[in-house]
Amino acid sequence: MEEGNGAQPPPLPPPEAAGHLALVPMEQDEDQAAAAEPMEDGAAGGDAAEPMEEDAPTSSPTPSAPSTTAAVDDSTVARKRRRRKKQFPGMIPTAGVRVLRASSSSGATAAHLAGIPRRRGRPPTNSSLRLARELDSEATIALAAGFPADTLSEDEVAAAVIPLIGGADQANYLVVRNHILALWRSNPLSPVAANAALASIRAEHAPLVAAAHSFLSDHAYINFGLAPSIVSLPPIPPPSHPPPSVLIVGAGFAGLAAARHLMSLGFKVAIVEGRLRPGGRVFTKTMRSSAADYPDIAASADLGGSVLTGINGNPLGVIARQLGFPLHKVRDKCPLYLPDGRPVDPDMDGRVEAAFNQLLDKVCQLRQVIADNVPHGVDVSLGMALEAFRAAHGVAAEPEERMLLDWHLANLEYANAAPLADLSMAFWDQDDPYEMGGDHCFIPGGNSQFVRALADGVPIFYGQNVRRIQYGCDGVLVYTDKQTFRGDMALCTVPLGVLKKGDIDFVPELPVQKQEAIQRLGFGLLNKVVMLFPFDFWDGRIDTFGHLTEDSSQRGEFFLFYSYSSVSGGPLLVALVAGESAISFEKKSPMENVERVLDTLKKIFSPMGIEVPNPLQAICTRWGTDRFSYGSYSHVAIGSSGDDYDILAESVGDRIFFAGEATNRRYPATMHGALLSGYREAANIVRAARKRAKKVDLSEKIVVSYEAKDIVQDDNIDLDDLFRTPDVAFGGFSVLHDPSTSEPDSASLLRVGIGARKLGSGSLFLYGLIMRKNVTELAAMEGDEQRLSTLYRDFGTKLVGLDGLGDAGESLISRIKASSKK
Repeated sequence: MEEGNGAQPPPLPPPEAAGHLALVPMEQDEDQAAAAEPMEDGAAGGDAAEPMEEDAPTSSPTPSAPSTTAAVDDSTVARKRRRRKKQFPGMIPTAGVRVLRASSSSGATAAHLAGIPRRRGRPPTNSSLRLARELDSEATIALAAGFPADTLSEDEVAAAVIPLIGGADQANYLVVRNHILALWRSNPLSPVAANAALASIRAEHAPLVAAAHSFLSDHAYINFGLAPSIVSLPPIPPPSHPPPSVLIVGAGFAGLAAARHLMSLGFKVAIVEGRLRPGGRVFTKTMRSSAADYPDIAASADLGGSVLTGINGNPLGVIARQLGFPLHKVRDKCPLYLPDGRPVDPDMDGRVEAAFNQLLDKVCQLRQVIADNVPHGVDVSLGMALEAFRAAHGVAAEPEERMLLDWHLANLEYANAAPLADLSMAFWDQDDPYEMGGDHCFIPGGNSQFVRALADGVPIFYGQNVRRIQYGCDGVLVYTDKQTFRGDMALCTVPLGVLKKGDIDFVPELPVQKQEAIQRLGFGLLNKVVMLFPFDFWDGRIDTFGHLTEDSSQRGEFFLFYSYSSVSGGPLLVALVAGESAISFEKKSPMENVERVLDTLKKIFSPMGIEVPNPLQAICTRWGTDRFSYGSYSHVAIGSSGDDYDILAESVGDRIFFAGEATNRRYPATMHGALLSGYREAANIVRAARKRAKKVDLSEKIVVSYEAKDIVQDDNIDLDDLFRTPDVAFGGFSVLHDPSTSEPDSASLLRVGIGARKLGSGSLFLYGLIMRKNVTELAAMEGDEQRLSTLYRDFGTKLVGLDGLGDAGESLISRIKASSKK
């Protein structure tokens, strides 16, 4: 694959100003931080809370301590309005998503690991049945945390957690890994020691325990967060001395997560942040009454990311538990109102929602037909496909039905922060299979509580607007409009909107495939009107209600209201603006927007005899014009796909790394997706630093000899030359076998061309490790699409860049190169 990782860039010039990596955070004026621009929201891949967004306040409220109490209502309704995407069995290819089976082998594996013998020909004992159930339970926990149920993750393959992929070692490793994860999730207030799992696993499997614990710790799947016992752990010795230094651009969830994790691993870290506050698109504003009649009314408003989506596997749920934050489940009841204030008829509501789901089913069937019959595929907008099916089947022909259908379409635009006309029909919902289960929750007092806790003790330089990132073989330079910082590596976490705008120059330029992925991916807009009222007039027993509009072109304007009365400390109401309306919203004055919201509320509540008071304070967000975001969160635009998230996440030259929600293929547009991407890149930075340290150590030990010269010559062999005469080639696949063995379970190097049809020029190569015995099976299949599906689904192999193959891949490539010299 062509990428900037292979060749070493030129050395860096000396910095223009003395700004070497510092570890002391800059002093910040709290009043300045409170007045800084608002922020954004985490829209879940499937169901969601609010998306990530940002704003400019129309007034400047006085900060005050938010309430930390919440009333939790467990009432449920069959239909869940807050779920902004619908799940359909045929909607998404399920490659890479595995279903837990009640397998007979699971009990046997658990018994073997625990040292309990099994007798052939006899039914399982109660003990072995119990172990089997525990195994399935622990696998479910691992699945919720983002791991495949019965295979290695691509990160585990890259980290070479076991010598050979497949076989008994892999099966046993998975049981050990899942067990350690379950131990951690059962009590995230205390770190899990490496020997904790050995209490129930035979001593002979200690190497697997060590490998799993090391991987899970490095990647922050365990022992992460802000519990006192976690924070007080001494840093792990760094991979080199002096410790590697990392500059992080952006103090959002991704940057803060990466910084804390790298600091725990012994790295020197500093964050460079353009705003005067941390948090990025997550920002809680304290709103307070200035009216003499209501002097004590105040509330905490999340202007950006607001909802924790899927609490079961969500790492923010773990951190909330560690910090003792209460969780308020977003209640499912969501009444809808017609433009004149009448409630929507329940029978019509059910019919239209069913029709809406059927339209999405039709779109799924269409794209499957296209995928099966059109060689290179074709992509159109989701909006165009839905409208074509609506017209063809006469759906929502009556005016009220059409208004109700428009409400569901606006809800879909809210989920993706984009008009449906901008969304890819083929891949708009590519992240649905990875959706985290469980309730969606508010954090009483707002999500900036997470931000403050994560930023505590982290060196952050505020008001530093980054203009250029320059990287070379000896480090990186980050130039701001005030000074220059030098480090060994840099992590860029700025929103996709900033990358699209080109406000940061990269020297040398980023690889072409990354630049093209930045342009292909969509970055859309969601806005809010946040209003503090003198009292709760809308019924605080519900968390959401919706409003229909007669004009389809304005269907996203104030279509959904969130009630924060039970979590914000005061009578707070938030109106959402999605789709085309979110764009036109920013062209109107804040006063005009607030007046339009009040008109909408009066149409709903006046017929009920309820007077709508004027708000004590109101804030209108403007994330699209915010120069530190230029939008709210990412989506898959026409011509893009989930692959572009992966390309955007790739590092360049092991010097520049990328994190943020738009680099997380599984959890884009969410707060936890940003957090997880920061942990992911911290692990990648650690791996790169260790690899660099090994090379330095090796160079110091090598004595100049004929053998040493051979090593240098082998490293200079071009891998592309070797693939010109592969051991096996079929379709877009080519394979180089391990020359040191012919064992069927030995690893082979696979290269796949993802070529001109997608990127428009040349070929993009991705790589993976595959067992030799599986190569023959792939070669016998019809077509590359089937091969790719089998590769992901059945073999558990994920394709990565050449630098993502890990130690096992590097070792294999070295053997292949050495053999070619003979």
